[in-house]
Amino acid sequence: MTKQETANEIAGILEELYPETPIPLTHQDPYTLLVAVLLSAQCTDERVNKVTPFLFEQANNPREMVEMEVDDIKAIIRPCGLSPRKSKAIHELSQIILDKHGGEVPQSFADLEAMPGVGHKTASVVMSQAFGVPAFPVDTHIHRLAYRWKLSTGKNVEKTEADLKRLFPRESWNKLHLQIIFFGREYCPARGHNPYKCPICSKFGRKTLFT
Repeated sequence: MTKQETANEIAGILEELYPETPIPLTHQDPYTLLVAVLLSAQCTDERVNKVTPFLFEQANNPREMVEMEVDDIKAIIRPCGLSPRKSKAIHELSQIILDKHGGEVPQSFADLEAMPGVGHKTASVVMSQAFGVPAFPVDTHIHRLAYRWKLSTGKNVEKTEADLKRLFPRESWNKLHLQIIFFGREYCPARGHNPYKCPICSKFGRKTLFT
């Protein structure tokens, strides 16, 4: 079976299991999604969703956020980890959105990635989930699964993103990104994974991971 044939079958399995793909991070608009995605770095979505209601009650737009003290932001988001860096980034990017983008989250990769705390993966999530622009955000989990399923060599996330974009139709990227995340959580975790019971690894997984 070719890599493309494997990819096509995996896409079919994911579509059957997850025909609907709700965005896992609670948000109201592109700005609150941007903040939530930034907070999710090295933190679970579940924990972010417990923290953001308290943060957004104080400030759910860039103008209100810049009026807060960085230390106050830090105190609220501390459970998400890396709070000194994340609070500073949230405050600074909010000011940039006001100063350079008329108070609206910019709809371009270049403008998003120019802001503090916003890397390519975060920008990709915002572009795909807030604005519907085809993107394939690759975090460490998707990177791991793409290697496990023999869809990529696993050298780095940039290579994995390029490999996945070549294998799957552009119009499927946004949904497929979420389907892989949901599948990984339910069937294909990093630890305690039983590949023989996994609907995908039992068919396409690397034999070296079965030991």
